[in-house]
Amino acid sequence: MAAQEGGALATVEEHGFPATYMSMETEGGNNDDKELPIYESSVIPGWFSEISPMWPGEAHSLKVEKMLFQGKSDYQDVMVFQSSTYGKVLVLDGVIQLTERDECAYQEMITHLPLCSILNPKKVLVIGGGDGGVLREVSRHSSVERIDICEIDKMVVDVSKEFFPHIAVGYEDPRVTLNIGDGVAFLKAVPEETYDAIIVDSSDPIGPAQELFEKPFFESVAKALRPGGVVCTQAESIWLHMQIIEDIVANCRQVFKGSVNYAWTTVPTYPSGVIGFMLCSTEGPHVDFKHPVNPIDATCCHNKEKQPLKFYNSEIHSAAFCLPSFAKRVIDSK
Repeated sequence: MAAQEGGALATVEEHGFPATYMSMETEGGNNDDKELPIYESSVIPGWFSEISPMWPGEAHSLKVEKMLFQGKSDYQDVMVFQSSTYGKVLVLDGVIQLTERDECAYQEMITHLPLCSILNPKKVLVIGGGDGGVLREVSRHSSVERIDICEIDKMVVDVSKEFFPHIAVGYEDPRVTLNIGDGVAFLKAVPEETYDAIIVDSSDPIGPAQELFEKPFFESVAKALRPGGVVCTQAESIWLHMQIIEDIVANCRQVFKGSVNYAWTTVPTYPSGVIGFMLCSTEGPHVDFKHPVNPIDATCCHNKEKQPLKFYNSEIHSAAFCLPSFAKRVIDSK
């Protein structure tokens, strides 16, 4: 979960909601009347609704039992509330990042799809993922010797440790080194062929996060990976963002000379209930993402304090690459 950096936040009082926020992006960087709304999500009495031009014409709402935290970091608004059906919910700049009930479907898949596709991963980099969930899952792999994470917003880390300790437990692993800063800059400074795997837990391609979906960023990722190394990055929803996915696939096929595949999973509280992943490998030992070679047992865990896997298994790993016909036609044509 990388930081949402979509611009300044302003309270929108005219809607009559007690806590409604709108992020604005100004064309050409001018402070004129050309401001365009990036998102507008609200808490009306008893309910949180997520609204954005990234998913126009629809919104998903959760009933709010109790507001637990509201704060503003240097980068974004941070909110945690207790929902009636999905447990505690983490919201950044009006966008749901995770809920206690369904976070496993995202955290486990974005981590184990790449790490179970290569033998004996030793060095892993996580970009974003400040909640610690990806760290929790990476630490299940006993072969891993070093886990670096670069998260831009320290408040996300601190809030996650306080309100989501079973997710932020990943920070307790002694192999983890936390770097607070910009992930793009961090990656550019990484020596070539440093990592076996890089996991990019990014926000949507709005504002500065757009960089994480473009060719120069993928080129930096490729340079930081060893031959046959793998990357897994959040890659939007096939129901909402096929144009974005087309661009991601086209860029990755130009940059990565090994395998390039798209996978998906279900996360009920994400827009459309579906989220995808781009999985790529660099030139070197062949990587067959569709058939895991490094199985992880659902009842086994490197850190005995962590709970067993809730979502991922070897069967769902392979099934994640089976695409609906409309998406398969587009992705295969790139």
